Amino acid sequence: MPTQHVPAAPPGAPPAEPAALTTTYPFTLPRGYVDEQGRVHRDGVMRLATARDEISSQSDPRVRQNPVYLSVLLLSRTVTRLGAAPAVDALVIENLFASDLAFLQDLYRRINQDGHTEAEVNCPACGHEFAVDVAGDAPGES
Repeated sequence: MPTQHVPAAPPGAPPAEPAALTTTYPFTLPRGYVDEQGRVHRDGVMRLATARDEISSQSDPRVRQNPVYLSVLLLSRTVTRLGAAPAVDALVIENLFASDLAFLQDLYRRINQDGHTEAEVNCPACGHEFAVDVAGDAPGES
């Protein structure tokens, strides 16, 4: 197989810029958080988790009593915006519908472990495999 020659940058040219690191990911919840006034909040942003997020959440007394609560704390620290809700805290995450909680848990795992928000799916009619952006910001989303 022939090799391709990539020309070097001209002398004195600045070095190539590294690709920017994506640290925030917009998403759209399947159902949405319903606040105390009955408003529905679906669009939000999740940021990458830090070591501090993981460590401080694991040492929280609520997690020691109930290890399942870890995901609530991690999401309350990494979901930086949810619609027009003034803040996203543990109480907001606790009041999500189960399907929205599962969606955010999957998104958290994808961006912090896999590094992307796409999932491979198959068309139920023809079986064709394609990628879907599970964060919900793909063209055609409402």
